[in-house]
Amino acid sequence: MNASLKFILITLLLTQIQGNCLAQKKKNLLFIITDQQRYDAVSIAGNSILKTPNLDRLAKQGAYFKNAYTPVAVCGPARSCILTGTTINTNGVTDNDKTYYYDKEPVMAMKTFDEILTEKGYHAEYYGKWHVLTSHAVVYKNENKYAKNGKYMFDHGGQSYMYQDYLNDVFPKREPKSGELLDNFTKRPYIPDPMDVNYGKTYAQVKIENKKLSQPDFHGKSSIPKEHTITAFYAKKTINAIERLKDKPFSITTSFHLPHAPMISSAPYYGMYPAKDMKVPESINDDMQNSPYKNANGREKLTQFADKEKIKYMISNYYGLISELDYWVGKILDKLDETGLTDDTLIIFTSDHGEMLGAHGMREKNVFYEESSHVPLLMRLPNEIKANTKVDRYVSNVDLFATIMDYLQIGTYKSDGESLRDLIEHKETNHGNYVVTEWNYRGPTSPNYMIVKDGWKLMVPYTENSKVLNAMYNLNEDPYEMTNLLGGNPDGNKYQQKAEELRKNLLEWLHKNKSPHYQGVLKRKLI
Repeated sequence: MNASLKFILITLLLTQIQGNCLAQKKKNLLFIITDQQRYDAVSIAGNSILKTPNLDRLAKQGAYFKNAYTPVAVCGPARSCILTGTTINTNGVTDNDKTYYYDKEPVMAMKTFDEILTEKGYHAEYYGKWHVLTSHAVVYKNENKYAKNGKYMFDHGGQSYMYQDYLNDVFPKREPKSGELLDNFTKRPYIPDPMDVNYGKTYAQVKIENKKLSQPDFHGKSSIPKEHTITAFYAKKTINAIERLKDKPFSITTSFHLPHAPMISSAPYYGMYPAKDMKVPESINDDMQNSPYKNANGREKLTQFADKEKIKYMISNYYGLISELDYWVGKILDKLDETGLTDDTLIIFTSDHGEMLGAHGMREKNVFYEESSHVPLLMRLPNEIKANTKVDRYVSNVDLFATIMDYLQIGTYKSDGESLRDLIEHKETNHGNYVVTEWNYRGPTSPNYMIVKDGWKLMVPYTENSKVLNAMYNLNEDPYEMTNLLGGNPDGNKYQQKAEELRKNLLEWLHKNKSPHYQGVLKRKLI
């Protein structure tokens, strides 16, 4: 064999080997989830006040889902559904308590997407809030899994334990100065604003009263510098992980604690959106007389959330926390660019549920109003997801499991959701005609199911004889859900046909998911 022919054959062989290596190269996964970020808390959703250039960048480079909903309107169950691709009827995680050390009954027996990816050769790491059964955390290979006090980072608080270690090193505890109080999350001083439960009180007064407070009671300006916030902490861990893992297939989850309460932000994010300029929710004046949520989330007791002036401070802080998140998402995206991993990394950005922010005079989540159930969803995978893709169809975050399996070419695994690829590629499919969200936390003492289809929303409990009002809203004409067309509406009979249409689809969903509540929903009178 002459030298020239040998060279050609070797070149062809090397080319084939290189091609095979490229074909076998695994795509990475970067899964970013926030806590309590509502659907319109991104500027691409049409928010004219809030600026999120990096989230917009992500959406414009990939796909933006206009109508994405949480499977369950509370943290732990929603996250369990996302990780396993199953509904709460399948995974058994119906309330937050079952995401701790729950051994009373078998729950969440199926594998999470990261457990499957690990079996397929992926290196998985997780940063931030956990809030799922600790038994499913064994696959994560974080460099450090324990805080100095011995707390496991996948306990309920997630890496907040490790964050406390970090804070103690870089920003030690101190006594509050004049005008400052201590928050119960970071144990660091902050200046309260008018939404704070202790606004106008001195630190000495607060200590004497010694009231038991929850995180949503705290609002104001943090003393913690911006480079040492919990959001910065998680983001820096993520950036470091990308650098370390750039030469191996990885799945990295970044679970930001914020914008969940306490809504205490650091400069420059505090005051970035002046309170006086905030838009008060249109539904803040809802008298709720024909609502199934008349006293939900302490509405009648926590009157400050229906105060048009006070609520502006909450919105201002919430937007500041979102802008901080956006800044760090930008830094994470920059690291992917820097390491040459952008084209090979599937990014999913979403939240577990929304936040009422004074809508209907409420705070937090747990209800089926849009502010609580409707969430942001963005995806990017260059070369496979076209830039500027907009998906208007209805999707649930329970679909993300199947979507990850699909785009990472892992295979088909049992799931209650469906891959979003056909919707992203605008192919003909029945998927996305409607979406269902659940809330079975306290039984039929409030609506248990919500279905949205064609801009109409139906809410019903799961028993025939529950005294909870049925509710239906025409979101096309009533986007703030002020007029319940059922319940005590004297003209409710006019809307029975539409309500029955929605119930038919809900029953279809309940049957598909083998729900024990099928008969209860079937027999319920829609008046």
